[in-house]
Amino acid sequence: MNNSLINSKPKKAVVYLRVSTEEQVDNFSLGTQEELCKKKALTDGYEIIETFREEGKSAKTITGRPELVRMLEYCRKNKKSISAVLVYRVDRLSRLASDYLAIRKKLNDCDIMLISVSEPTGNSPTEKLMETIFAGIAQLDNDVRSERTSNGMRARFLSGLHTGIPPLGYKNENGYIVKDSETFDKIQKAWELMATGSKTLREIANIMNYWGIREKRFKGQAYPLRSQSVSRLFRNKFYMGILTSATYPEEVMGQHVPMVTKEQFYRVQAIIDGRNTNITAPLNKKNKDNTDFPLRRIVSCGKCGMAMTGAWSKHHSYAYYFCRARCKSSNNVPPAIMEEALVKFLREITPTMECLKLFIALLRRDYMKRVEILRRQKAAADVELTKLYEQRQGIIEKNLGGVYSDEIFKEQNALIEEKIIRARMTKDDTLVKRYNLEELVKFIEQFFADLGKTYLNASLTQKRALLSSIFASKLAWSYPGYSNCQISPIYQAIRDFPNSSAPVGDPKGIRTPDYRDENPVS
Repeated sequence: MNNSLINSKPKKAVVYLRVSTEEQVDNFSLGTQEELCKKKALTDGYEIIETFREEGKSAKTITGRPELVRMLEYCRKNKKSISAVLVYRVDRLSRLASDYLAIRKKLNDCDIMLISVSEPTGNSPTEKLMETIFAGIAQLDNDVRSERTSNGMRARFLSGLHTGIPPLGYKNENGYIVKDSETFDKIQKAWELMATGSKTLREIANIMNYWGIREKRFKGQAYPLRSQSVSRLFRNKFYMGILTSATYPEEVMGQHVPMVTKEQFYRVQAIIDGRNTNITAPLNKKNKDNTDFPLRRIVSCGKCGMAMTGAWSKHHSYAYYFCRARCKSSNNVPPAIMEEALVKFLREITPTMECLKLFIALLRRDYMKRVEILRRQKAAADVELTKLYEQRQGIIEKNLGGVYSDEIFKEQNALIEEKIIRARMTKDDTLVKRYNLEELVKFIEQFFADLGKTYLNASLTQKRALLSSIFASKLAWSYPGYSNCQISPIYQAIRDFPNSSAPVGDPKGIRTPDYRDENPVS
């Protein structure tokens, strides 16, 4: 720097003060810094023309410090009149050596001297070296603090204590994660609903929103749950008692109370991943609720094959079903006629008591066989899981030791995780435990005793489920009566159970005789 230029300038200076939140203690406050800077200015003969106060800001980065940016811009615009910038200490400008040197260069380009009240600063080679050393010491102190914090966070994680915001259903009390009495039971019930395989993520989100559950985003504001949020919730191993982290490769047992079992967790993963075996029959899809017309879109026109729908007359005096294509050979059908013909049809295809008894006997036998198979599979799965956990621990240790890169670790861990999910699914016998065999037998006896009566006593949803399970495709209305309807292979097997030649599993369905009513109701 040209000393002659400095001496020709008026002796004016600006003061920059900064304190972070954790540094707001006695003898280091903004007031203390300002007082010492004023004494230094008075001693060296400087007139302070502007003071920049940065309160509660970290010096780890330049960004997020508006007063520092404003000070540098002020110096650039007034470089002809400013001779120096006063700070209490070098680390007030920055705690990173690279950032400090960048700031120092900006001031040097403006021909402005940096003066530290508590440290030797200047433009001689020795003074510049000392400034750089002070900046490096500040960064070292900063790095040591960061390392201590990081090690503390890791130690807390490995001890099973959650860091950060707890998931829905839990809350933080004195550094420990405990149940949230307002939401824990509701979210646990949501897990149970999801494990049945009967609900989509969107349906679960709607149910949870109806229960009043909200997620907090954007400065703690509460927002309704979306299907994406629910998906992340059901993917979180925290709910089965395991802590995971994007920073650390280990998975550790948490000290919090699990919300679900491991078997239930992995069952939900399988459902989300599309391995759900609870497949809804085609007849049960895209059928909007309308109690006046329970057969709309379930019955098709026997002439053109188009699905039939229902409507009321202009003055709402009578209801009728009609072909959506309005084909020439079709005509309107009163709901009573179609319902009466369906009840008669269902009673004609109701299995005999002999069929039911034989079917129930086979069900009991197969049920016990299945239970025994599950027991053996569960024992084998326990052995397999022990091996998989050992393998995963091995690749974690190799990753920490530098043998496996992060990419290889992630790839190998994903393969092992997939095997763990399959083994957990093998162990999952919750469905077997949930269903009481005797209650199931009682239900079958009542359900199949009279299919027509079962249909009449069912709700709209139950009617759809009943018809979807019996018929492989839409019922065909042949003006009048139902004909050439495809009965599902499984139900056909129950009907023809005593007959060893009963076709089971025919993918095309079984064609039934013409059940058109010989004397239809006019």
